[in-house]
Amino acid sequence: MRTSPIIALDFHSAEEALTFLEPFNGDAFVKVGMQLFYKEGPTIVEKLKAQGYDVFLDLKLHDIPNTVKLAMEVLAGQGADLVNVHAAGGKPMMEAALEGLDKGTSAGKKRPSIIAVTQLTSTDEAQMQREQLIQKTLEESVMHYAQLAKKSHLDGVVCSVHEAKAIREVCGEDFLKVTPGIRFADSQSDDQKRIATPEVARLEGSTHIVVGRAITKANDPVAAYKMIHAQWEGLKNNE
Repeated sequence: MRTSPIIALDFHSAEEALTFLEPFNGDAFVKVGMQLFYKEGPTIVEKLKAQGYDVFLDLKLHDIPNTVKLAMEVLAGQGADLVNVHAAGGKPMMEAALEGLDKGTSAGKKRPSIIAVTQLTSTDEAQMQREQLIQKTLEESVMHYAQLAKKSHLDGVVCSVHEAKAIREVCGEDFLKVTPGIRFADSQSDDQKRIATPEVARLEGSTHIVVGRAITKANDPVAAYKMIHAQWEGLKNNE
């Protein structure tokens, strides 16, 4: 599984997504979310894998353990490299998700990595306390969910850059810390509240970054991707 920036394919159709990706020639890690998956179904993952892309299937499953287990059995056979659940579903649900992935992965093939969403990067502390009735700090909530995912034997979590360092210290270097909300320093935050630049994400310990509009809405998406990649890798300019 690549460690390069993950491009969020927030498009309305497979045709639109695949046309956008043509200049990348299969050399990228991409994210398929609910919008695209619900429109196109499993075939979008198959098409992307056939072209050489690594795929993060971002469906954020959250249901009773048996339902999530059965869903993961199905998803395991679709070829994605990375899948996720909501940590708020609890330890039994996360363990069931992993069990389903193991069962659904064909013999001789590597099962998809699985991570848990801690708190969405569109959620700030005041909103979490007011609407979820979690009377802790946002970082305490994220750390609790990260440790719960670790105890459930998941491969990592989705978190903001601002919690990545603390999670690395508690859960280890190899525990995945996938961080959305990545922007250039002069970009608008849009609906994300806990955002950061690629360079800050690298320094704070993110293992993967997810980038959407900074690339997909750029005048030159390939150039924007190369600039993000350079900052992520700690290179000067686009070299």
